[in-house]
Amino acid sequence: MKEIILLKYGEIALKGLNKSTFESIMIKNIKYRLKKIGKFSVTKAQSTVYVEPDEEISDLSETVDVLKKIFGIASICRVCVCEKDFSDICTQSLEYLEDILSYAKTFKVTAKRADKSFPMKSPEICNQLGGVLLEKFPNLQVDVKNPEVTVTVEIRDTNAYVHAENIKGAGGLPVGSSGNALLLLSGGIDSPVAGYMMAKRGIHISAIHYVSPPYTSERARLKVEQLCEKMTDYCGNIAFFCVPFTEIQEAIKNNCPEEYFTVIMRRIMMEIAQRIAEKDDCLALITGESVGQVASQTLSAIACTDAVSRIPVFRPLIGMDKTEIVEISRKIDTFDISTLPYEDCCTVFTPKHPKVRPALSDVEKAQAQFDFEPLIQKAVEDTEMKIFYV
Repeated sequence: MKEIILLKYGEIALKGLNKSTFESIMIKNIKYRLKKIGKFSVTKAQSTVYVEPDEEISDLSETVDVLKKIFGIASICRVCVCEKDFSDICTQSLEYLEDILSYAKTFKVTAKRADKSFPMKSPEICNQLGGVLLEKFPNLQVDVKNPEVTVTVEIRDTNAYVHAENIKGAGGLPVGSSGNALLLLSGGIDSPVAGYMMAKRGIHISAIHYVSPPYTSERARLKVEQLCEKMTDYCGNIAFFCVPFTEIQEAIKNNCPEEYFTVIMRRIMMEIAQRIAEKDDCLALITGESVGQVASQTLSAIACTDAVSRIPVFRPLIGMDKTEIVEISRKIDTFDISTLPYEDCCTVFTPKHPKVRPALSDVEKAQAQFDFEPLIQKAVEDTEMKIFYV
């Protein structure tokens, strides 16, 4: 008995003349991700990707776990490969489905006949195979509305395929199909989720982080690097830029009004990020901001921050509440790392009473009290880069 995996498209199936471009990027991503666990043949036909393992790979569970995190895949089916002969379909189905049907109570059979030359029509396949399964498994009853198990037979060009489970894929668009963007990655819960959500729209993510020793510890930096490693499961390889930020924060503290510390700091972070983005061919920035969550995320504060932006700033969490964000962070397994007690530079010199609704003219006036340009340029030049691989 031969088992392979069929991957079904989601949004890619709706694409027009550029559909093949999205398919090619997704297949490239699949091949790259599967390299670490073995040899596979990956081919496409009829809006389906066929993943066929080398003979040495007998258990496909690890393969499925990897595929579940690749954007562009809507569903994953482990299938038994049959000859396009009804007797072989019945024989293979009885063996392949034994474990799942032996303990089920209700089932139904569906058939998809992509090859219309197959001598049996779909209703006939369903009725006859259903009868064979009922005879073999007397514990079963037919329930066409809400079955415990749905057995599916797909008649395709070269073979027939039988499966009884559709595993939900990551959905979205394949990473790399929508260009590059730079994620402002703190050590908190929100920014990794923001990166994940933009990667789901096909954007390839790089990440930038700001450190302020001795005010921030080496453990805080390592925590963010752990987040990068974890995010590669969904986002692919990530270039990580670490910016020395101590001198800039001390200059803000010594030269600017305290109530504007945070918004000025955010503006300078955005300026540095844009310059790094340009070097890394990133066309946009990504942040984990959510309206009203903290003082620097009011509409007024966001407007003051955006005033320095020359490229788009994506904020995928902008309308989400914390509960929704935490739920996604648990799903992508970043929550436990994000909640480690090592604070990033955003907590350094936090004002007691930050300006909640700053006016842009006042912020610009406060920032103009010191010439930050030499420090910004130095920070960009001293930025360290490393790459985290899947």
